Amino acid sequence: MATKVLLVSSGGGHWVELLRLRAAWEGADAAYVTVQESYRPQVEGARFYCVQDATRWSRLRMIQMVLQVAWVVCRERPQIVITTGAAHGFVALRVGKWLGARTVWLDSIANVDCLSMSGRHAESYADLYLTQWDHLASIDGPEYRGSVL
Repeated sequence: MATKVLLVSSGGGHWVELLRLRAAWEGADAAYVTVQESYRPQVEGARFYCVQDATRWSRLRMIQMVLQVAWVVCRERPQIVITTGAAHGFVALRVGKWLGARTVWLDSIANVDCLSMSGRHAESYADLYLTQWDHLASIDGPEYRGSVL
């Protein structure tokens, strides 16, 4: 039986970065979670979930997104959760960790000067915590193993 992997990102660059890593889960039973229904054709044949887009500035949408992402993680029961962020990935990481999944956080390459807010919070829940900028890596922070762009 193939490993169940849940892949989570918000839109735009986060999604592009996630898709550039596809070879890492080739042969796995993959399901995707993002915020744009228009991304579905890019992962044709895989399970696809579109959830509410939300930021910390939109509390009602944030509550809806948290509930939707939590439902997906509980429904999928992944063995591994991989995310490039942002808030959607953080929620999936936390819920996945509670359910016993291995978790991977890859902070966006757009965060050149400092780690993202979600990324800073994700450290406690990520089994593998990565940055795409070598100068942001630290002994007690994320590791640098290269970038996807």
